[in-house]
Parts: sequence; C-alpha cells; structure tokens
Amino acid sequence: MSTYQPRSEAEAAILIGEAAARRERLRLVGGGTRAGIGRPAQDEATLSAAGLTGITLYEPAELVIAARAGTPLAEVEARLAEGGQMLPFEPMDHRPLLGSAGEPTIGAVAAGNVSGPRRIAGGAARDSLIGVRFVNGRGEAVKSGGRVMKNVTGLDLVKLMAGSWGTLGFLTEVTFKVLPVPERTATLALAGLDDARAVEAMSLALGSPFEITGAAHLPEGIDGPARTLLRIEGFSASVDYRLGQLTRLLRGFAAPETVEGEAAAARWRAVRDVLPFVGGGEAVWRLSTAPGRGPAVTAAIAASRPARWFYDWGGGLIWLATPATGDAGAAVVRAALAPGGHATLVRAPESVRAAVPVFEPLSEPLMRITAGLKAAHDPAGLFNPGRMYAGI
Repeated sequence: MSTYQPRSEAEAAILIGEAAARRERLRLVGGGTRAGIGRPAQDEATLSAAGLTGITLYEPAELVIAARAGTPLAEVEARLAEGGQMLPFEPMDHRPLLGSAGEPTIGAVAAGNVSGPRRIAGGAARDSLIGVRFVNGRGEAVKSGGRVMKNVTGLDLVKLMAGSWGTLGFLTEVTFKVLPVPERTATLALAGLDDARAVEAMSLALGSPFEITGAAHLPEGIDGPARTLLRIEGFSASVDYRLGQLTRLLRGFAAPETVEGEAAAARWRAVRDVLPFVGGGEAVWRLSTAPGRGPAVTAAIAASRPARWFYDWGGGLIWLATPATGDAGAAVVRAALAPGGHATLVRAPESVRAAVPVFEPLSEPLMRITAGLKAAHDPAGLFNPGRMYAGI
C-alpha cells in the first residue's frame, strides 16, 4: 500500500488530484493515534499530514493560534504554555485507551472534534475552531473562516469540518482561539454517592453561579470507592470563595474534600483519557444523553449484559465498557439510549467494528444530507471511505 506525505498544501492538492483521476481511495491520517476509531478503512493508499508541520501564527494578545495540520498537539500546547495560555477544550489523548503509538496532531484534534472534561465550560473543539484550510476531493485548496472571531466568512464550513473524521477533506491548517491558563485550579471530591445522587449533586453545582469547569462521577469499583469530582478554576480569591459556597450548597450530599495540585490533575487526566478502561479487552462505548437519564441508561444496559461505566460532563457523557464479543452489545446500548441519545463505539476488535454501526445511525433525512455533503466535497469518494457509515 502506498503512503503519500505531502510537504505543502500545493503538493497535497496535486497528489489528491492525481488520486481522483485514478479513483484511488485514500486513508487520511495525522499521527495515527486514533486509527482504531470508526469502521475499518476501505482504502488503497494512505495520505498523511505528518509532513505539514509548524505553527504559522501565534498572537497571544489576540488569543489565537494557527498551525499546519500535522503539527504535534504537544508542540502547540507547549507554545501556548510559554504564553500562559491553553486550548479551552482540553483534548483527550486516545493513545492509552486504544494502545496506539505516534503523536496526536492538531489537525486530527479538529477533524475528530476531540474534547475533554472542560467542554461543559469552554465548549468543544468545534467551538474554538475559527479557521481551516483543506484540500477537497477534486484537488482544490479551500480556505474557510479567519484568524479573528469577527471574520465569520465561511464559519459554517469550519464547523462542518470539525468532527468529519477526514471524510470531507484533507486538512492542511487549522486556527483556534485560546484562553489564559487559570491562576489556580481546585477540585471538590464527594465520596460514597450512588449514580443518581451524584448526578443530582453535579446538576445542582452546574446550575449554580459558581462556574464549574469539570463534573465527573466514578462509581464504586471504578478505580476505587465512589467519587464525584467538581472542578473550579480562576483567580485564587475567587476559587476560595466558590469552594466555600459549593461546600455549603452540597452539604446535604456529603462532606467534600478539596484536592489540588498533581493529585487533582491526575484525577482529571484519568477522566479525560478514560484511564480506568485502559488495558482491558472490553469494547468501550462513548454515550451521550441528557444528564438526568444517565443512571437509567446504565442500569438498563447492566440488566442485560456485564458493564462498567463512569460519567463526565455532569452525567451527559457516559464511558461504558462491555464484553467485546458478538456485536459488543450494540442493540442493548442503543435501545437503552433511545430516544435522543448517541452512541459511538470507540474501542473494539476490527471484526466487531466492521459488523456494527460504529457511529450513531442517522435518520433517513440526515443520511441524505450527509451523503449530499460528501458528494459535494468528495465526489469520487476518495477520503476515508466507509469510516463513519457504510457507503459514505
């Protein structure tokens, strides 16, 4: 199998144009750390962004950074740290969970809309993405969005590329808005709550005026006793005040412990990177639902098959591990989520990922729209064919 690694957008356009003429289907990759997500690729060659590296713009005063798509995420985060800034959406590192190697790239973060626990406060990667450059399936270079928020030309196309998993175009450059690193971070930890009480406590905290930037619950048996985590960030005096107010607000649930420093950071990395499920042979699902429905969803799944789980985003995101045999419980998981939830199979053997819908099946009207967008941007069906949905 051939591997193409362009060193410029112009070279990428030529390579894609030639591939279109040959009808050569391409697997689009950044650092290759998320290759195990999605349906098995139905490709004939690999197109890698690894040669497109370097930060092209960093304006700390304007809170914006731009980089070529193959730039390692670690390089972008290190540059931002020098300026006392960060990506607001706390992107997950999939390598521990998937057992993959390589370096996550900033373009792949955009393509996968990869977001972590801070999403409840800072939004998803999509919300911080303000500009993209990419090459479409005709070999044409496209620019959308800009480098300042008030330049909204093509902004909807920017949002469309976020979460498209490389099915619409080959990203060559991305631009994100950034935020200052908080002066102080502290976490309130409540022990011993069951799922329903934990979701109630998280909802109460998130509905308060005290600006929670992380809300997760790990039930008993998920890396120890049951723990409910609430993160607060900002100026030190403000953090002290909000810690006191939240402690009073939640006094009916448990006596909270305040955790700071590396101990707290390690807990949030475990939630962000799904570390409780690392190393097992289970299938791992990422479920999205209304926070109040989370405990009922997990209970329904556990009634039909063995399962372990924990909650992020105040209960709206459920990470669930279940045996990887057969269809990995796809019918059970999706029946428990209905109506209105979404399920993505993040980790499973290739045979399972080939047999079940990995991403939430779309309704017939949405599938028509999706197929139309794919045809408009990639008429020959070159990019990551079948990765998200069979035939698309």
